[in-house]
This record gives sequence, structure tokens and C-alpha cells, in this order.
Amino acid sequence: MRSLLAFKLGFWSGVAAAAVFAKRAFPSRGDEESDELALVAVFDGVDLKNRSKAFRGGSMLAWFGGIAVDLREAELAPGARLTVRTLFGGIAVKTPPGWRIESKLLVLFGGADDGTPAKDDPDAPVLAVDGLVVLGGIAIGARAEAAR
Repeated sequence: MRSLLAFKLGFWSGVAAAAVFAKRAFPSRGDEESDELALVAVFDGVDLKNRSKAFRGGSMLAWFGGIAVDLREAELAPGARLTVRTLFGGIAVKTPPGWRIESKLLVLFGGADDGTPAKDDPDAPVLAVDGLVVLGGIAIGARAEAAR
């Protein structure tokens, strides 16, 4: 029993230490005018409203934290791609109703919602989303609620 307890304590201590290292090694980049974002939320949260004139995408990592991004005032560039990853965290990306979301998400013990009204509109601007969800949640689209 003691060895199992020691293993669990060691495992969670290692996960927390790795998260702290990742927080320092990968700082967030991007602001409300950035065309590309690289957001990292480890044991904290990021809340951003983007007004880019040619949003190309970027990456988001939520590890024991949350990211909320509002893209409703941004204009989408052709070929925009967003990579999202969450481990024990959440990501919410609000998009305009006219955007089409094409997602390829691998979800393990978590949830993902890419609800967008323009799914069937072939002329709608397309945001390609790929990523991984482990014990967390991702909501992308016009109906996205805050994940934090």
C-alpha cells in the first residue's frame, strides 16, 4: 500500500513539476491584433479578444488551466489552422456564425464541441482545427462558452 501511495505522490509531483517547466519554457505570444497566436495556460488562465485583419491561426496549450479566445471581430485568412491541446484544462474559442470549423480532435476522457451554424456553407471561411484533449474540454464555434 505504501509503495502505491509513494508512486501516486511521485507521479503527481512529476506532472506538476513538468507543468511548471512548460510554463516557463513556452511563454504565451499574441495580442488582440496578432495574426498568429501561441497561447499557453499552465495553472492559470488566458483571456483574449482578437481583432486581427488576417487571422492565420496558431497554437493553444491548456495544462491545468483555461484559455478563452474571442475571434468574433477577427477576419479569417485563407488556410487558417489552429492547433489545440489540453490536459486537465479547457479551451473556448468563440467564432463568428459565418465561419465553418473543420476539426480533427482526438479526445481521451474529455469533451469537444465544434458547433458552428455555417457547417454546410461551402463559401464560408474555414478554420481548420486539430489537437488533443485529455481529461479536459474544448469548445470552438459561435456557441462556445467560457472553458475556464
